[in-house]
Amino acid sequence: MPESEQEIAPDGIDTSKPSVSRVYDYMLGGKDNYEVDRQVAAAALRIAPDAPEAAQAGREFLRRTVRHLAGEAGIRQFIDVGSGLPTQGNVHEIAQSVTPGARVVYVDHDPIVLIHGRALLAADQTTTIVEADAREAGKILDDPKTRGLIDFAEPVGLLMFSILHHLADADDPAAVVARLAGPLAPGSHVVISHFHNPGEAHPEVSKQAYAAEKLFNENLGTGRWRTREELLPYFDGLELLEPGLVPLPEWRPDPGDRAAPGITYHTFVGGVGRKP
Repeated sequence: MPESEQEIAPDGIDTSKPSVSRVYDYMLGGKDNYEVDRQVAAAALRIAPDAPEAAQAGREFLRRTVRHLAGEAGIRQFIDVGSGLPTQGNVHEIAQSVTPGARVVYVDHDPIVLIHGRALLAADQTTTIVEADAREAGKILDDPKTRGLIDFAEPVGLLMFSILHHLADADDPAAVVARLAGPLAPGSHVVISHFHNPGEAHPEVSKQAYAAEKLFNENLGTGRWRTREELLPYFDGLELLEPGLVPLPEWRPDPGDRAAPGITYHTFVGGVGRKP
């Protein structure tokens, strides 16, 4: 690791080990990443050269779903679990462009995310960031900063973009969703995007998904490309909105979307569920 790189890293940031948030940041063309992150990203690009397209599709899915919740669904408060590094078009910016005054609680436990998030939101009275793991539902929902912004008697938009595939099977991701969504008021919405293994329907893509999963686990210690059958239980107890659980570019696309279909098209899916 170059000495200069260590010098510019914020206090508390370990640049000797790759970070999931920083690898994503690199794929999105961000600057908050280091050589160790770029090495993992380069290996991922050898498996899936269009991985940046998948990252872009994830951002476009975020934009469309948040706009839907803030506009058509009338949601005025959001909890974004596993929010990642700030980038263009953050949840609070999108929501407030549709519904001025919308309130957003970001949740993450990556030190670099917390540093940048706190700096970005320092003067914003309608947005905050909570340090917690996605598996710590009580810590997230009961945090004073969460309680200060979120009225649990009213519907909430629970956002879980690209976080559940970083939980192991032993963590029971469906139960993680249920614990977070359980206390929310009727009319709340849950948005999920997740790495997907299409199996026999797309054998070459499935092979790529297994290779990517192996790479992530060897370098980041996390990452599961799950099947549709494994993902649908995440929406148990919710009304899955049309068009259902689909590749991200297929969820109510906008004319201005840039992400084009490629080998990663079927390996990144998402859906929105409404709590009845």
